[in-house]
Amino acid sequence: MASLKDYKPLRLMAGDAEDLGVMSAVLQDAVAKLGDFAFLPAERRFALVANRFCWECAADRKHGPFARVRTGVHFDDVKSAQFQRLRTDAKDAVVDLLAIRFEAGEDGAGEIILDFAGGGAVRLEVESVNAYSADISEPWRTRAKPEHKE
Repeated sequence: MASLKDYKPLRLMAGDAEDLGVMSAVLQDAVAKLGDFAFLPAERRFALVANRFCWECAADRKHGPFARVRTGVHFDDVKSAQFQRLRTDAKDAVVDLLAIRFEAGEDGAGEIILDFAGGGAVRLEVESVNAYSADISEPWRTRAKPEHKE
């Protein structure tokens, strides 16, 4: 894309491991505050809000311009949520999402794992893959592009 005016909000739904892989690729390098994560046991939902890096907004993936957009994500049919190597009391701590994976159990159940830079993770015990993401703001320019070691 040549400019942010051509941006179209992204909405995704995942119903299986393959769909979740697409969602993972789109959300790779999203940054979020731990205070923007919520497990809602009564609703059987885990939700978060993050600043997604808009790979699709970059006219030139090497030189930019680059953008981020606020994105809401939620996982349904969640039985439990466990935080690993993340300080949930540090609400302003920022984490960088590396990947979302699914470890299958029996009859479509299993665990969805959100892996973060530095080794932290959120493990969601789910009855099935049932995830949604939607951009909820206009994109804004950013100078920094996520870098990954080869």
